[in-house]
Amino acid sequence: MDSKVIVLADEATGTVVNVSENNPEYGYVKLQQVRNVIDDNGFLRRKPVNALLPGTVEDLKSLNLFAGQAMTGKIVIEESLEPFNSKTPERDLKIAGSTGIVCTWQGLPIYRRTKFSFDATCEDSYQKHDNIDELRSAYANSNKANSSAIQNAAGQDFSIEG
Repeated sequence: MDSKVIVLADEATGTVVNVSENNPEYGYVKLQQVRNVIDDNGFLRRKPVNALLPGTVEDLKSLNLFAGQAMTGKIVIEESLEPFNSKTPERDLKIAGSTGIVCTWQGLPIYRRTKFSFDATCEDSYQKHDNIDELRSAYANSNKANSSAIQNAAGQDFSIEG
């Protein structure tokens, strides 16, 4: 079962309501939920999913939220072939892990965002990707590089004796 949505404090400042750098009237609250997620191989994993709750600073402060507070609701995952923000569409590109590769469907980039809903019954919406061979190749090359580095390190003498 998914966990409750938890309010997070900013790691640097310790604040819950964070003020926008572009406009001091607006801000956001960081939220996290540990979700049961099934990966592309059908394997169940528990993963933290984060979202920002945007609003006016005044409205956000009126909620009297505190770090660690549990909220009823759900962090919803939305994926689409259409950008969520036309001014900065690259912000929401779905990137495959640490590969830096954008997930695509029939050559079109997939966009992904998370958002909070007070409705815990909201459903996620996913967009299947089809650049699987490109991603497998990138992961295979990454694993080869890691294996090679480990083997090279294994042959080194790390003793502290002089």
